Amino acid sequence: MIDAGDTTWILISSALVMLMTPGLALFYGGMVREKNVLSTFMMSFALIGLVGMLWLLYGYSLSFAPDLGGVIGKLDFLGLMNVGQEPSDIYASTVPHLAFMVFQGMFAIITVALWTGGIVERTRFSGFLILATLWFTIIYCPVTHWVWGDGGWLANLGVLDFAGGIVVHVNAGMSALALALLLRPRRGFREGDPMEPHNVPMVMLGTGLLWFGWFGFNAGSALTSGGLATNAFVATNASAAAGAFTWMLLGWMKRRPSALGAATGAVAGLAAVTPAAGFIHPLVGIPIGIVASIIGYYCILWRTKRGIDESLDVWAVHGMGGLWGALATGIFASVTINSAGADGLLWGGGLQFAKQIAGVAAVAAFAFSGTWILGKLVDVTIGLRVKDEEEVVGLDISQHGERAYGGILP
Repeated sequence: MIDAGDTTWILISSALVMLMTPGLALFYGGMVREKNVLSTFMMSFALIGLVGMLWLLYGYSLSFAPDLGGVIGKLDFLGLMNVGQEPSDIYASTVPHLAFMVFQGMFAIITVALWTGGIVERTRFSGFLILATLWFTIIYCPVTHWVWGDGGWLANLGVLDFAGGIVVHVNAGMSALALALLLRPRRGFREGDPMEPHNVPMVMLGTGLLWFGWFGFNAGSALTSGGLATNAFVATNASAAAGAFTWMLLGWMKRRPSALGAATGAVAGLAAVTPAAGFIHPLVGIPIGIVASIIGYYCILWRTKRGIDESLDVWAVHGMGGLWGALATGIFASVTINSAGADGLLWGGGLQFAKQIAGVAAVAAFAFSGTWILGKLVDVTIGLRVKDEEEVVGLDISQHGERAYGGILP
């Protein structure tokens, strides 16, 4: 039976999650050099169109339709067949099936957009669109079914992922690392050429929009408008706040409190609390956010020392943050918060912690290896990396014929 309050909340949450992708464009766009701002924005905005269509045509069916061997959904929902105004008999029984479908579609869009931060400033736009289509189909949809689909093998195992720490953040983070290693560093990266963010206020604005949208991301995943959504909302804010403040302190101990650091820490906290938000007491968001920032901060130092140009730290912030959050779910989760969950290690649930490790390991391995193979396939066929001269002039001009602060070229 449809509940008007639940339906309203899911539609609002869908809009909030949609806003996260333009927010991500601002967050990423401010961190690149001026000559690559529009190309970075275009990656996110193009995916709103591309993935938005693919999700309706076949992505939702592969992700959530009745099960085929625990690995992928069948074609029962192809082109939105059997997806209408009545509730699903499998998912979110108090809202129209279409509402659940579109909410999940917004997750698909931003997940593909997340890994673009690992390959900005050196990627051919045409190759990127082909890769994004392949990745959405071959990596994202199966992983979504494994964890959230009815009959998915990780769901059957009992792996917990409230709002996408594994499906979204581990998946995108490991994929970004694979592509960064495949494409090799940007010209001048290992020689110490300046690659500073061109507009930190833009980054801060993007962070604010991501933080705002994340309430729909996490609290909306309760699929109801009641107490569980409120719990997830408060836990989300707690982790983001702790993450932002911790990263600021880490930077301050080394030199000065950094605005960019505070923004990055907030996103680390948000990524980490995502799998746990609906299974933990809200106060647990604080240690989750603190640890996420510490892990992300030192992962960035580690990859920098090794000359790995994972440009905007998707792996360190989202991948490792999501990994920690998934494990933290296996530590702090409690059935007193969510009876549909399980007790974590802290409450005697050692088996649940082991399940979380298995889920993270499976998705991380699949995402990294699968993405590397897909990226290599695209690179050797139509090309994924731009030519040297195109990279030097900047992707805004070489790929799109526009300047961020000068308009369309004659």
